[in-house]
Amino acid sequence: MWGPRGQRSVDALTIDQMRPDGYSEDETDPVSAYQEDPGMAHLAQGDIAPAFERIDQRHNTVRLSDFLGHRVLVYFYPKADTPGCTQQACAIQEAAPELAGLNVEVLGLSPDSPESQNAFGGKYGLRFRLLADEDHAVADAYGVWGEKQKEGKTTMGIIRSAFLIDEEGRIMEARYKIGPQETVPFATARLASEKT
Repeated sequence: MWGPRGQRSVDALTIDQMRPDGYSEDETDPVSAYQEDPGMAHLAQGDIAPAFERIDQRHNTVRLSDFLGHRVLVYFYPKADTPGCTQQACAIQEAAPELAGLNVEVLGLSPDSPESQNAFGGKYGLRFRLLADEDHAVADAYGVWGEKQKEGKTTMGIIRSAFLIDEEGRIMEARYKIGPQETVPFATARLASEKT
């Protein structure tokens, strides 16, 4: 199945590729796969969001400080163009008009190269910025680079997580170990609570 302008839709993923929890067989993403590292930074509401500067899929330099005056949804995903990450990104793209109406910019980060991010964004029609955190320095600063277990082996990688940052650069809400389908509801529910 294909989305607008011929892009492949997330619905095209086969049952073999996607499990009911939204993770693929090639992603070590379920909560049970993570080992809690007491030395990892954990950001909380009110903390100043760690500043960063990264290259996006179009080779533009993007700084978090560029978005002062806007809310920002910063989310970290393990690997471009894998089923869970595709599901997550497509859900965010579908919610783009709603997020824009709430004055929210979106920045997605993974250890992929700008070229891989560009291919991923082009394939699925993603219009928000995808940033290359190849040395995982930003992931370290946000406390989302950690140990993962797969088939009895321990590896290091991204712990899928999302952060809402306010207009002044402070954390509004942090969600570690978020599921692919939970990112948009996490953001919209937190922003809706501001209106009440």
